[in-house]
Amino acid sequence: MARKVPTEITPTAFVGFGAGALPFFETLAASQTRDWFLANKTIYETQVRDPLGALVEALAFAFAAHDIPLTGDAKRSLFRINRDVRFSKNKNLYKTNAGAVMTRDGIKMSNGLLYIQIGGEDGSMMAAGFYGPEPKDLATLRHAIADRSEAWDEVESALAEAGLGLSMGNALTRPPKGFEAFAASPVGEVLKLRNFVTSRPMVPDRLRDVALIDDIVDFAISALPLLRFGWRALDRARVGP
Repeated sequence: MARKVPTEITPTAFVGFGAGALPFFETLAASQTRDWFLANKTIYETQVRDPLGALVEALAFAFAAHDIPLTGDAKRSLFRINRDVRFSKNKNLYKTNAGAVMTRDGIKMSNGLLYIQIGGEDGSMMAAGFYGPEPKDLATLRHAIADRSEAWDEVESALAEAGLGLSMGNALTRPPKGFEAFAASPVGEVLKLRNFVTSRPMVPDRLRDVALIDDIVDFAISALPLLRFGWRALDRARVGP
């Protein structure tokens, strides 16, 4: 029989995630049944979902105070824990992490985001950048990197100074069509990327502390050069020359 994780009440203002948040996901990974989830739903709501919503809204205020153009709210920014299994070979009913996204307009699908993840196989983390851009937008970002290589070098230097780098996962093995001439250039490997994302793990002990807000603000400031570079390129493409 799957064990139940301990319960505790979490206030609506963000003061950290509950003690049962990570154990909830650890058990959920091995207890993918509706009965188990319903029996532990209160834990999810009070120790994971509600604190995550409160965190997003606290960050919206903190970002505004630091001139970070990202926002969100508890209603629109959080991902559902239920998985869509209709077209997936993986028939697990529930995600084993909680996630939220903050963007310039607060809409999940907008380009350029900050992502917060609690739990999961890869651990709790924060990420920022351009994930899964549409083909036209991906081409725009690649052209901006290729055509403004010095400005891009400044972005990478700023990330490196903050101890960050781009995720090189899911990259092409060859230069994308139209960029073959850049194969041997300093940006050759970057142009193979399908996503332009940087990330930082969250310290588990900080999940239960209001100081997690400061950690995410610091990360967002460090990732701003990447976001601003991409936003500038995409905005110029939409406005035209």
